[in-house]
Amino acid sequence: MGYRFTVEDVAFLGSPAGEAALAEIGRLALTSASYLADVAAARRMAGDRAPMLLETVLLRRKAAIKLSSVDSWLFTDEALQQATPWQVAAHRARRFAGRVVHDVTCSIGTELVHMPGFALGSDLDPVRVAMARHNTGLPVVQADALRPVTRDAAILADPARRDSSGRRRWRPADFTPPLDTLAAVYRTRDMAVKCAPGIDPADVAWAREIELVSLDGQVRESCLWTGSLATPGVRRRATVLRSDVDAWTITDASPDDCPVTAPASWIVDPDGAVVRAGLVRHYAAAHGLAQLDPRIAYLTGDSPPPGIRAFRVVEHGRYSEKALRQVLGRHGVGRLEILVRGLDVDPNALRPRLRLRGEAEATVVLTRIGHTPTALLCKAERIPG
Repeated sequence: MGYRFTVEDVAFLGSPAGEAALAEIGRLALTSASYLADVAAARRMAGDRAPMLLETVLLRRKAAIKLSSVDSWLFTDEALQQATPWQVAAHRARRFAGRVVHDVTCSIGTELVHMPGFALGSDLDPVRVAMARHNTGLPVVQADALRPVTRDAAILADPARRDSSGRRRWRPADFTPPLDTLAAVYRTRDMAVKCAPGIDPADVAWAREIELVSLDGQVRESCLWTGSLATPGVRRRATVLRSDVDAWTITDASPDDCPVTAPASWIVDPDGAVVRAGLVRHYAAAHGLAQLDPRIAYLTGDSPPPGIRAFRVVEHGRYSEKALRQVLGRHGVGRLEILVRGLDVDPNALRPRLRLRGEAEATVVLTRIGHTPTALLCKAERIPG
């Protein structure tokens, strides 16, 4: 549990005196080696205010990895943990272009600041309200998300999915506020609701479009879109954001006709957002790929899509530990990445039993093709974007 800020703390930290004190504390290294000495120095410099100053400096350093332009921002530890990465927030904000937006669970303002037009926020927590005002310069009020304080604005909401002890809540009825109640309150509004990526579509039948979003290979969230913010004719969407290549998206409105074939020159493991959104066949059709098995997400083809990490097939055959050990020994593999889908194999338990020796590095894809357990020895390659 981090330092518990008060509204008075926020007022001081946002004042010229607070900014000067933060600048002074910010010169401390605060590394694991220097931490105790630095804390003692901070207490000599700032007295009773040292804890909140130290916490703010440390949170700003941590936030720089996740958010953009945070040099003067104020955070709580919990709010920073819950904050949406700036790339994901900026992507979502683009769909609100031309709208007045009300973020009804705005927290410290990390989504609000990316909105392209007029936006306002509200939150129940007075400390977060004060921080959001400081961070964004936008109108932010203290209000319950389930008691609307605007009339015609499009709505953005991010219900809390942890209880007071920090444990995750999995049932939408246990979110704060509950999803169905939120949907009922804003049933006449256009709305986007940020949720965990594992949300069951059956639990949110009121959502017109469900978008799964990944960032640099990690599935970050699902976003539920309603009203005219949803794309006509689209129920499911996968959006893939990466730092090194352009973002792309695919929906269930795309063709999904792809064959099922034997392994070709390459194996492609689709991005997690594509898999979670149930759009593997759509992705395959878009890139001229085929499925190895209609129930498994691995794809194959002679030309992988640009900008991804794909696996060039060296050889493949029926999987058994003995057969795989022989193949790896023949190729002198000493470093092995193990990917598994469709088989009950624990890579961490399997690896030591393979008795790897040699200088070569490889990837083995373990899967089921029909009823046959199959091992595909591959070389991983980054395909130019």
